[in-house]
Amino acid sequence: MKSGFFKVLPVLFGFFIMGFVDVVGISTSYVQKDFNLSDAVANLLPMMVFLWFAVFSVPTGMLMNKIGRKNTVLLSMVFTLAAMLVPLVAYDYVVVLIAFALLGIGNTILQVSLNPLVSNVVSAEKLTSRLTLGQFIKAIASFLGPIIAGFAAATLGNWKMLFPIFAGVTLISSLWLWFTPIPRDERVESTTSFGEAFGLLKDNAILLLFFGILFVVGADVGMNTATPKFLMERGGLPLEQAGLGTSTYFAARTIGALTGAILLAKFSPKRFFKISMFVAITAIIVLMLTTSTVIIFAMVAVIGFALANIFSIIFSLALQKRPERGNEISGLMIMGVAGGAVLPPLMGLASDAVGQVGGMLVLLGAMIYLLFTAFVIKVGKS
Repeated sequence: MKSGFFKVLPVLFGFFIMGFVDVVGISTSYVQKDFNLSDAVANLLPMMVFLWFAVFSVPTGMLMNKIGRKNTVLLSMVFTLAAMLVPLVAYDYVVVLIAFALLGIGNTILQVSLNPLVSNVVSAEKLTSRLTLGQFIKAIASFLGPIIAGFAAATLGNWKMLFPIFAGVTLISSLWLWFTPIPRDERVESTTSFGEAFGLLKDNAILLLFFGILFVVGADVGMNTATPKFLMERGGLPLEQAGLGTSTYFAARTIGALTGAILLAKFSPKRFFKISMFVAITAIIVLMLTTSTVIIFAMVAVIGFALANIFSIIFSLALQKRPERGNEISGLMIMGVAGGAVLPPLMGLASDAVGQVGGMLVLLGAMIYLLFTAFVIKVGKS
C-alpha cells in the first residue's frame, strides 16, 4: 500500500508541469511590452500553444502504443524543458514563438499521456478522484505562474528568470518519474492507424463524451474571457475591477477541484456530474437576469466551482467506456481541448448582436449539452 502511494506521487506531480502552459497568459503581456507588439501580433503567442492540441493529440495516443505511457510522459518533459531553455539562449519575438510552440507540443503530449498513466497506478474506483486531484495540482501551478513572473521581475531583475525556475522543476519531475517503476505500462506492438483511432468516434458514447470535452473547455475559456466584459456592461465596473471576475472564477475552480477530489472518492461520478450541471445552469440563468455586481461575482464563483470537475469526470468515463483503447481515447479527448478556440468566437458574434448576455446564452447552450450528456451516458463498457 505504501509502495503504491509513492508510485502515485511522481505521476500526480506531472500535473504541476502541465500547469506551466498557462504561463502563456502573463508571458504574452511581458513579450508585448518588451517588443512593443500590437494586440493582433501578440495574440499569436497563445495560438502557438493552442494549435498543437488539434494536431498532435491523436498521434500521441498512437505513439503510446509503441513506447508506453511513462515514456511518452517523459518525452513531453523533454519538449517542456526545451521550451523553458530556448528564451535563455536568445530572446526575440521569433524565438519566443518557437519556445511557445515547443511548450504547446509538450503540453499536448503530456495531457494525452499523463491522464491514462494515472490509471496505471490507481484502481478504477479511484480514477476520477485522482484525475480531479491532478487538475487541482495543475491549478496551483497556473495560479503560481504570474506570481513567479512578478517575483522574477521585481527580485531577480527580469521576468524571464521564471524560465530557469520552471526548467529546474521540470527536470526534477522527469527524474522522479524516470526512477519510479510504473506497473502495467504495457506497450501495444500492433499500432493503431489514424482511421482506426478516429473510427472510435463511431461509438455514440465516445462521440458524446468528445463533444463534452469540447464544450466544457469552451465554457471554461468563455467564462474567463466574458466575465470581465459582462461586469463592465452589467455592473458598470472599470476594467481593473472587472478583471477580478476572472480571478474569482479561477479561485472557485481551484477550490472546486480540491473539493471534487475528496467527494469523488465517495460519490458516483455520474451523479456528481448531474448535480454540478444543474448548479451551473441555475447560476448562469441567475447571472443573466441580475444587475447586482455582488450577485454576478457570486454566480461566477458558483459556476467556476460547479465546472471544476467536469473535465476529469468526462475523461474518466471515456477511459472506462473503452479501457482496452485507452491510449487512443485519451488522444481523442485531448483533441477536444481545441474547443477553447471554438466557443469564444461564437460568443463574440452573439455578444456583438445582442450584448454580453448573448455570449452567456452560448455558454448556457454548452451547459445544457453537458447536462444532457450526464443523463444519457452509461458507465462502463457497452
